[in-house]
Amino acid sequence: MNQEEEKKMTTKEQMVLDAMKKANKSVRPGDIAKITGLESKEISKVIKELKKSGKVFSPKRCYYALAEE
Repeated sequence: MNQEEEKKMTTKEQMVLDAMKKANKSVRPGDIAKITGLESKEISKVIKELKKSGKVFSPKRCYYALAEE
């Protein structure tokens, strides 16, 4: 991944995190897609990375929430 792609991913990650904060509850990738305007598949990829980094967790199947800080 080059620097441009890395910067873009960081922006998408921030968009997803902001949308999750705005929702203030567990959300599905489709819900985040509606808020951000990004495609649902793209949201799923971003969530996968956020889960790896511990910023997001899944309280139940297909729903995601912000991890406690």
